[in-house]
Amino acid sequence: MNKEKNKIPLDGVTLEHIVVSLSEHYGWDALGKRIEIRCFTSDPSIKSCLTFLRKTPWARKKVENLYLATQKKGWKDLYKK
Repeated sequence: MNKEKNKIPLDGVTLEHIVVSLSEHYGWDALGKRIEIRCFTSDPSIKSCLTFLRKTPWARKKVENLYLATQKKGWKDLYKK
């Protein structure tokens, strides 16, 4: 059973939680520099980001990967860089 949980690291984590967590941690400017998509750089909001990311699989994947990397290394470690 534990092996199944490890295969799905984002199970139970909503896209809204991911975007809110990343925007609070990095801020919109830094987030836009890490992932260069307009929803982070041009008048960003949670609502506009969610709308865009739900319709754009490649962008959603980048955001999910950044979230996972941040979780893996820990919020504080990445904040210092």
